[in-house]
Amino acid sequence: MQRIENPNRDIWPGLLKRPAVSYDDIEDLVLDIFKEVKTMGDNAVKKYAKQFDGADCEDFKVAESEIMAAKAEVPEALKQAIAVAKTNIEKFHNAQKTERLTVDTMPGVRCWQEKRPIEKVGLYIPGGTAPLFSTILMLAIPAKIAGCKEIVLCTPPDKKGNVHPAILYTAQLCGIKTLFKIGGIQAVAAMSLGTESIPKVFKIFGPGNQYVTVAKQVAMRFGTAIDMPAGPSELLVLADDTANAGFVASDLLSQAEHGPDSQVVLVSLSKAFIDEVEKEIKRQLVKLPRKEMAEKAMGNSRLIFMEDAQQALDLINEYGPEHLIICTANEAFFVDNVSNAGSVFIGNYTPESAGDYASGTNHTLPTNGYAKQYSGVNLDSFMKSMTFQKISKEGMKQLGPSIEIMAGAEELEAHKNAVTLRLNELKGQ
Repeated sequence: MQRIENPNRDIWPGLLKRPAVSYDDIEDLVLDIFKEVKTMGDNAVKKYAKQFDGADCEDFKVAESEIMAAKAEVPEALKQAIAVAKTNIEKFHNAQKTERLTVDTMPGVRCWQEKRPIEKVGLYIPGGTAPLFSTILMLAIPAKIAGCKEIVLCTPPDKKGNVHPAILYTAQLCGIKTLFKIGGIQAVAAMSLGTESIPKVFKIFGPGNQYVTVAKQVAMRFGTAIDMPAGPSELLVLADDTANAGFVASDLLSQAEHGPDSQVVLVSLSKAFIDEVEKEIKRQLVKLPRKEMAEKAMGNSRLIFMEDAQQALDLINEYGPEHLIICTANEAFFVDNVSNAGSVFIGNYTPESAGDYASGTNHTLPTNGYAKQYSGVNLDSFMKSMTFQKISKEGMKQLGPSIEIMAGAEELEAHKNAVTLRLNELKGQ
């Protein structure tokens, strides 16, 4: 890990740069696959499933017998843990419901806003190096609470055409009935365009590797919305001498093990604390099963000493981390003033892993600095805000003249006439 002390602002952009990933070559490949899926449908999906995943599936849809078998394979302890997480995520997302907002902007003019669910959504669940069944909870639960009519789930199978039991178990627990054994670019293309077997959806959710990330961005060109631009996972920890060095090291490594292109950053107000964290990272790293992956990610990472709290805060807001852990004596200063972060974790006993799994907040978050303008997935992600209005005769008499004047000034005569006709009728009554 690169270590820096009190960096000048002029080097912050380079210091905080994410690992470089070139999407140029990938984009051409993705566009070619989208075009094939559009013209060849299921046959194209089968072709790329075999090419990329080594899976030869005649029928993409997960059978009921596979789900029943998966339920028997998942250990009881894991089922109980998933149940705890499900309950907490449901509580937090249920609390995000809002009532209809109604305002009489003037006598006789009533406007209101209400939220309606997106009818058809697609959930992409990675299943390659790690079967992310927790992501099903994060996406399916708010989709169900929102009232989405059709929820399609796609996840890659192994070379034998099987899906990890925990993914199937969690999907059925969340009430997902439409599951397909396809992954990668071809899954995103299929949900975006629709095939003989796979329904077209209006919005696609879920994380994935660089191929899935580019595929989601391309899907927008074909009229399908996505949750957010997202890339490799990242974490910034802000800590001082009141933090536990072992805890901080474990948090940094927990994100580093996601993949070699992940990035973790420690910003500390104490040089001695950075020394302790470095020692802990070395001690804990050798014991990790995903040691090689974490080591590569640590090469993209930074240890930054900042002696000034305001400068540290400014650096954090400049970076805009996906995950931010705050563990300092004056935590309130940072909590109250941080403006760019996907999700914030506060104190020695709030690991980022809690948000990843079971505390209740959503773990589908903006990366690569997009926390400056995007929110993480929440209940509203699965809904649209629609506005309504109703104007009475008296309301038209009061509001109509202003509309006429404005429409006339813009030289849109038909707009003006739509009001003038009504006002003339009202004058004759």
